[in-house]
Amino acid sequence: MRIEAAAIEAYSAGISAPPAPAGGDDPVGPGPGADREARAAFAVCLNAINFGSGWWPTIRKRPGQSGFFTVATGLSERSRVHGPWTAAELTLLTDADLAAVLGQDPEHPLMAQFAAALRDVGERIAAEHDGLFAAAIDSAAGSAPALAGLFAGWEAFADTSMYGDRLVPFCKRAQLATADVARARVADLHDLDRLTAFADNLVPHVLRLDGLLELDPALIARIEAGELLAHGSPEEIELRACAVHAVELLVAARAAAGQPRLTAAEVDSALWNRGREARYKAVPRPRSRNTAY
Repeated sequence: MRIEAAAIEAYSAGISAPPAPAGGDDPVGPGPGADREARAAFAVCLNAINFGSGWWPTIRKRPGQSGFFTVATGLSERSRVHGPWTAAELTLLTDADLAAVLGQDPEHPLMAQFAAALRDVGERIAAEHDGLFAAAIDSAAGSAPALAGLFAGWEAFADTSMYGDRLVPFCKRAQLATADVARARVADLHDLDRLTAFADNLVPHVLRLDGLLELDPALIARIEAGELLAHGSPEEIELRACAVHAVELLVAARAAAGQPRLTAAEVDSALWNRGREARYKAVPRPRSRNTAY
């Protein structure tokens, strides 16, 4: 696959930051008036289980909602009624507990993976940050890369691949959790522009359909036939890496053209939201079953 460099400049001009939720209340979150600790806990916990897109066709989706929003809405409702789980509660979380919150079959493979990730978060917060999510975030001293690095060191957020003899640290959810912490006004992170795009399967799909990524026809045929890509395979790594690099080129092109500055995270968010449109959903996207995205 390759990036269509000649298309970058014109494409970058059509990107704008997604608007803030109407009324200032994000439908995904712990709810209006939630305190800082609750907002911190929700941002970290949601991103600890923000994976499984390769499984989305097999879960029970809420009417009109994607796999991600089905999971996020279930977690939001639980948080708004009972408050976010404490670190101690997370360490005891079972597959069945989580399945009940998310409206899923407790035997579905994702439930065990989700519960394991949340238990890891609870253990880390309890052992290293006195049981306080805000304390973990404060330990980064306002640095987005430092906070992403903290999360990336937890098993719950592990996301590295080997490409030949090269280690590729995508750290998708660790970086996304960091961006969401800032978005939830839990911390003022002064260097969010140092985060990369959040390497998943939807952004490369959008970039391909929009003509910025050219894939080998045989790979397109496999994707559109619904064949799962092996996590850690060259094609799966290249899809994610090319999307990350394309976003960096888009950020640079906007800056060179004197357009309003957007960070890589903001460009990623714009493309991810674009991918929710019908024309992108009408074409099968690359899918891989893993805990990275």
